[in-house]
Amino acid sequence: MGSIANAFSSSIGKKLVMGITGLFLISFLLVHCFLNSFIFFDKTGELFNEGAHFMATNWIIRAMEVVLMAGLLLHIVQGARLTFQNKAARPQKYAYTDGSANSKWYSRSMGLLGTLLLIFLIVHLSNFWVVSRFTGIPTIDSKGHENLYGVMQESFKHSLGLVILYVLSMISLAYHLLHGFASAFQTLGWNHKKYTPMIKAIGVGFSILIPLIFAAMPIWIYLDL
Repeated sequence: MGSIANAFSSSIGKKLVMGITGLFLISFLLVHCFLNSFIFFDKTGELFNEGAHFMATNWIIRAMEVVLMAGLLLHIVQGARLTFQNKAARPQKYAYTDGSANSKWYSRSMGLLGTLLLIFLIVHLSNFWVVSRFTGIPTIDSKGHENLYGVMQESFKHSLGLVILYVLSMISLAYHLLHGFASAFQTLGWNHKKYTPMIKAIGVGFSILIPLIFAAMPIWIYLDL
C-alpha cells in the first residue's frame, strides 16, 4: 500500500490522477451540457425540468454525483499540488524567459484558470445544485416537476453581473480544456501518430463548443430569447 501511495504522490502519479479525473469531468461536462441545452428547445422550461427531475431521482445518477464530487475535489487538490510543486522546483526565476517559445500561455496558466473555475463552481453550486438537492424548489411546473428552470430565470434575468460571471468563467473553461483535453490523453499514454492529431482536433472542437453552449444559456435567459 505504501508503494502505491508513493507512486501516486510522485509528480508522474499526480499527473496521472489529473488525467483520469480530467477525462471523467470531461464526460460529465458533455452530459451536463446536453441536458442543460433543453432550454433552447422549450420556452416553457418543462423539458429542462423533466431532465433535471430524472437527474435528481435516478439512483445511478445520484451515486455518480458522489463519485463526481470526489473526482472533482481530487482534481482540484492534485492540480494545486502540481502548481506549487512546479513553482518550488524553480525558486528563482530566470532573468528572461520566453515561455511562448515552448508552450501556449493557457498551458502555463492552468493554476490561475483552475482557480477562476473554482470560484465559479462555488457560486454555481450554491445557486442551483444546493437549492435543487437540499433546500427544495418552491414552485412546480404543470407536470409536477420542481421548476428549476424558474430558478434559472429568476437568477439570470435580474442579475447581469451573474451572467457576466458565467460568460467569463466559460472563457476560462475553454482555455482550461484547450490544454487539459489533449494533455489527459497524453498523460495516460494514449499517443499514436495516427490518432493523436484527431484527438487534438476533437479537443479543440470540444473546448470551443461546450463552453460556448454553457455561456449562451444565461445570455439566452437574460435577453428572453
